[in-house]
Amino acid sequence: MISGLGAVAGLGLARPALSFGTVDLAGAAMPVWNSWKAAYLASDGRVIDGVQRDASHSEGQGYGMVLATVFGDAASFQSMFQWTERNLAIRPDPLLAWRWLPGQGNPVPDRNNASDGDLFYAWALVRAAQRFENRSYLARAQEIAQALAEKCIAPRPDATDQTVFLPAAFGFTHDTHVTINPSYYMPVAMRELAAATGVSALAICAQQGEALLAQIAAEGLVPDWIDITANGVRGAQSLSPNAGYEALRVPLFMIWSRVPQHPAVQRMVAVYERTVQPGIGVPTVIEPLSGVVLETSADMGYQALAGLAMCSGRKSLGATIPPFTPNQPYYPATLQLFAMIAANETLPECVPL
Repeated sequence: MISGLGAVAGLGLARPALSFGTVDLAGAAMPVWNSWKAAYLASDGRVIDGVQRDASHSEGQGYGMVLATVFGDAASFQSMFQWTERNLAIRPDPLLAWRWLPGQGNPVPDRNNASDGDLFYAWALVRAAQRFENRSYLARAQEIAQALAEKCIAPRPDATDQTVFLPAAFGFTHDTHVTINPSYYMPVAMRELAAATGVSALAICAQQGEALLAQIAAEGLVPDWIDITANGVRGAQSLSPNAGYEALRVPLFMIWSRVPQHPAVQRMVAVYERTVQPGIGVPTVIEPLSGVVLETSADMGYQALAGLAMCSGRKSLGATIPPFTPNQPYYPATLQLFAMIAANETLPECVPL
């Protein structure tokens, strides 16, 4: 377990108490980044999800590359980028195949994309173009942004003047409805990508996505998946209708996007404040309307999400975010780093005391 002193204990980063403002994590928290890499990043640049059959996903590659830009690690960024281009950039368009499976004769049996993976990948390239002063990354981001707008943004069935962010280019548009994963909306990524590339449809979709999530949150927690018909929004009929491991990202992404008072955040805060207690696992699967907790986890990353969300809704200082440990699966470990980065970038008063 990696811990530290002062206000950023969760990242091993020392800062004088009550001193607010972002810091450069490349200097302040490099041991944490090195720990994450040792646990989840192969030497060839492949981000490994051990729980998912040691697979690699466009999402994981994008997540890792965003982290590399935050920690100023140009070499690791380049290795992840090169691995992804070799192994996932195999479609006839600029988007990425969503999954690579080791030990298979055909490691990419499904060449469909995952729009959130493409989004994070392109966002990482935008940030890297500035962080590492390499304009070639921006050209690749431009291609992906245009392809996302063309293939993964579609009219909303119940309001054709609005758009939705499809989970992939194929498979989620049906005769009677479209199926959406609300956690695929990452507004700050969509806006920064739009600003860097001029693909304004992404920024418009981000704004309309925030409104969609607020509409859902008016009734309950935002679930993993929803269907949108001509008559409005309903729980997904064929995919998880619960607020589970995917939907846990929604409050994190809203906070990171500088809308901590978004209704989706406040809905989840209410559940956390009712259920989170020392020594008890954090809710990870919840029935959206009743708020009944169906599953919990003791992994530190999910505790970090709860700590950040609860801090965002109150005036006290310091989020209850535990010290980082790589002794957890890749997914919660990565979300824990994201929670710390979101606090550092947008809510420094919520960096742990």
